[in-house]
Amino acid sequence: MGRSALSLIRKHEGGAVSEPETGSRQTHALHVVALAAGGLLAFLGAILIALGILLSFLYVVERDDDGFLTTPRERIVSTTHALTAEEIDLGSDLEPDNPIWDLDLATIRVSGSSGSGDAPVFIGIGREQDVDRYLSGVVHEEIEDVEFDPFEYETTFRQGQRTPAPPGEQTFWEVQASGGGEQVLEWEVEQGRWALVLMNADGSLGVDQRVEVGVKTKLLLTGTLVLLGLGTVLLLASLALVVFGVRGLGAPSRDTAAPRTSALEEGPYPARLEGTLDKGLSRGLWLVKWLLAIPHFLILIVLWVAFWVVTVIAFFAILFTGRYPRGLFDFNVGVMRWTWRVAFYATSAIGTDEYPPFTLQKADYPADFDVAYPDRLSRGLVLIKWWLLAIPHYLVLGVVGGGLQWPAVWSVGSIPDSPQGPFWGGPTSLVFVLVIIAGAALLFTGRYPRGIFDFVMGLNRWVFRVQAYVSLMTDEYPPFRLDQGPRESRDHNSELRGAE
Repeated sequence: MGRSALSLIRKHEGGAVSEPETGSRQTHALHVVALAAGGLLAFLGAILIALGILLSFLYVVERDDDGFLTTPRERIVSTTHALTAEEIDLGSDLEPDNPIWDLDLATIRVSGSSGSGDAPVFIGIGREQDVDRYLSGVVHEEIEDVEFDPFEYETTFRQGQRTPAPPGEQTFWEVQASGGGEQVLEWEVEQGRWALVLMNADGSLGVDQRVEVGVKTKLLLTGTLVLLGLGTVLLLASLALVVFGVRGLGAPSRDTAAPRTSALEEGPYPARLEGTLDKGLSRGLWLVKWLLAIPHFLILIVLWVAFWVVTVIAFFAILFTGRYPRGLFDFNVGVMRWTWRVAFYATSAIGTDEYPPFTLQKADYPADFDVAYPDRLSRGLVLIKWWLLAIPHYLVLGVVGGGLQWPAVWSVGSIPDSPQGPFWGGPTSLVFVLVIIAGAALLFTGRYPRGIFDFVMGLNRWVFRVQAYVSLMTDEYPPFRLDQGPRESRDHNSELRGAE
C-alpha cells in the first residue's frame, strides 16, 4: 500500500515541518471533542424540540371539547362471541405505592354502537386474568395489531364450543357499558394487566360495532414544556461548544505545512479547487480506499453538522451586518477542504495514494481547496441565492449527480446523493461512473486515463463552486463551465476573461 495507510503518521524529512508539540495536540483534540459534542447535542436538541412541537400540536389542535385525543370511528366485525384487546400492561411490575400512580396518568374513553341497526352492545374493561377465565372455551378473536391509515387490524382466532353468559351479569368488570344506541365508558388508568372486550349485550355470536377510542392526560402539556425546554437548553449548549470548537479549529496553526503549490492564489472564481494526479498509483488500492477512509467519514459527518449550524449563524450575521464572521468562514472552508481531500483520495477522483491529513488547515497534500474571503456580502442576496438563484445549477448537477439535489448547506453533509462530500455523487452519477472506469483502467493497465482525470476535476470544481455559493461564502455567481485539469491556469483564466 506504499504511502497510503502508513502515512496516517507522516514523517517529514529534513526538518522542514516538525510534529506538533504535546500541548498543541491536546488543545487541538479538545476543540475536536467540543465540536463533536456540540454536533451531538444539536442533533438531540433538534429531536426533542421536534417532539415538543408535535405534542403541542396534539394538545392545541387535536383534542376534542372534553380534552380527549381520539381515534377515527371505525367498524370492527367478528363472527365469534367476542373481540378482545389484551396484554394492556400498565406497570404491573411496579410497586403499588410507586409515586407514579399518584399522577393521574390518563383517562381512557371508549365509545361504541351497533354497526348494523340498534342491537344492544357491550363494552367492558377488566383484568386480563378475569377476562381469560370468562372467555375460556368460548370462540373469540384477540386483536393483535391496528393500523388507521388505512384502517385495518389483525386478529388471532381462539377456538371454543361454550356459549358465554351475558357479559353484563359478570362482576369482575372495572368499568362497563351496555345497551342500545351509543355506549360510552370512561376509565382512569390503573396499575395491572388489562383487557378491552367488545361483545353483544346477550353474548351471542356475531360482533359488529363502530368504535372510537380516546385518551386524556395531564402529562401532555407537561411533556410538551419539558421537551421544548430541554431541547432549547441542549441547542444553546451545542452552540457554545460548536463556537468553541470552530474558533479553535479555524485559527491558523503554527504546525501546518505550506501547500505544495501557489496555484490557489489566483483564479477566475473565489472558490478554487486543485488536485495533482500522482504518478505510479497502486493498481488495486482504490478498491479499498473507501474502507481506509472510514475514520474520515465519521469525523466529516460531525463536521458537516457543525457546518450547517455555522452557516445558519453566518446567514443572520450577513443579513444584519453584511459580513461573514472570519472565524466561522475559515472553519467552513476548512470543512470543505477536508472533504475535498478525502473525496480526491477515496471516492470522487482516486487521484492519490497518500492518506489525507486530519486537519482543517492547508497542508502539504496533492489536493487543496480555498475560498477568497469577501470583505462585504450582499444582505439581500443572502435571502435568495442559496435556493432561488442556484436552481439552474441544481438542475445541472442533478443530472451530473444522478438526481436533483438539495443544497448541502441544509443537509447533514457527507452522505450519499448530496452535492458535496466524499460521496457527492451516487451510483448513477457521472462522476461515480467515470471514477469506476478510471479505476478499472488503473487495475488492468496501471495507468489513470488523463482525459478522464481532467474531466472529473472539472466536475468536482463545478460542484464545489456551487457549494461555496449556496453556503453564502461568495456573491459571485458560479460559471456554467467545466474548468478541467488539475488546477486553474492563470493564463487560461485571462483568456477566458478576455473572451468575455
